[in-house]
Amino acid sequence: MKKILLFLAIGLFAVSCKNEKETTEEKVEDVKKEMAYTSIGMEINDADALSSERMMEHYKGMKAGDTVPAKMKAKIVEVCSKKGCWMTLDMDGENEVMVKFKDYGFFMPLDAEGEVVVNGKAFVTETPVDELRHYAEDAGKSKEEIEAITEPKLEYRFEADGVLLKTE
Repeated sequence: MKKILLFLAIGLFAVSCKNEKETTEEKVEDVKKEMAYTSIGMEINDADALSSERMMEHYKGMKAGDTVPAKMKAKIVEVCSKKGCWMTLDMDGENEVMVKFKDYGFFMPLDAEGEVVVNGKAFVTETPVDELRHYAEDAGKSKEEIEAITEPKLEYRFEADGVLLKTE
């Protein structure tokens, strides 16, 4: 009788362990489906990434020259059409952030769109007219639009060392 009970207990334990393993594997697959990203630059993850709206609150409290380490999620507005050497991100429907890549070490795909997670440093800077015109030219703006840029601009910037591009 003791042998039968022992055999039943071992059998139930083995079945419950197998079911737990399957459940864990299913959960891992579900998480992978939710977090499907292409990694560009330094390998990063999306843990603790601030929303663009929350990051914008930090930017508004900064002045030219301030820098803070940050990780945030945002939606791509535009990518440099020549090399993918910069991109702009929508922060809150009114403000955008210009993102460049650390040490010019990597670029975004020219057709990149959708949501990204960027890791690096956020800062505020005053961008000179010649640089603003250069970006306008890279973005394919007309000659008239480029010549209309006559004042430096206080801008929210980000230097990314790693990017996750969300894939569908």
